[in-house]
Amino acid sequence: MIGITFALPTESSDLVRQLRQVERVDGLLFGQIGNRDVAVVHTGVGRKDCNERLELLLHKARPEFVITSGFAGAVSDSLQIGDLILAENFSDPNLLGLAKEILRDRRAAATRLFSSSSIVDSISQRNEIARASSAAAVDMETGAILDICKAHGMPLLSLRAITDTPNDPFPAPPDVLFDIERQQTRYGRLVSYLLRHPGSIRPLLRFGQRISQIRASLTDALLALVKNL
Repeated sequence: MIGITFALPTESSDLVRQLRQVERVDGLLFGQIGNRDVAVVHTGVGRKDCNERLELLLHKARPEFVITSGFAGAVSDSLQIGDLILAENFSDPNLLGLAKEILRDRRAAATRLFSSSSIVDSISQRNEIARASSAAAVDMETGAILDICKAHGMPLLSLRAITDTPNDPFPAPPDVLFDIERQQTRYGRLVSYLLRHPGSIRPLLRFGQRISQIRASLTDALLALVKNL
């Protein structure tokens, strides 16, 4: 059994469609990819619900190891939108070595990831993270996931896909795109913002199309890992 975490169904939807013999149990999604059993859990964005949902995954599914996956933002010019990264500072060394070989043709970069307590968007925030942590990318869940996996002696592999960069940030303020407290997009707030900033409509539509392509690339890498690790 392999445990796979995502923050949101937006990240996991392509992979979930690949599952066979799907069963939902206590907030977990069980299924098969090839001849491997997998259990998928959504942690939510940030640390808020990570502990409870990771404990559920580890106790109910009892995986051999966990892959934490999803989207991340670049804080370094070395990464471009759509790039895949393996977080070397959050990954078990043995799993990381195998994953690098499996994903070699997909050019997944092994680099440092920073796990933030808040959404990072501004260039100054990205620059400070890159300077202080020597990280190339940032997410909001992997740090909490690693803490729980360490407590249980569970090997972890971190795979992320880059959705935004210092030169190509989010098309609208992060708190407009997603309300972390409610763990959802508040569409009234989004519509109100777009009415006040109609020039953001086209970039937002392009961002949505880009997310679909990035999710497909991430899913392809995950399928390769699940079948070959």
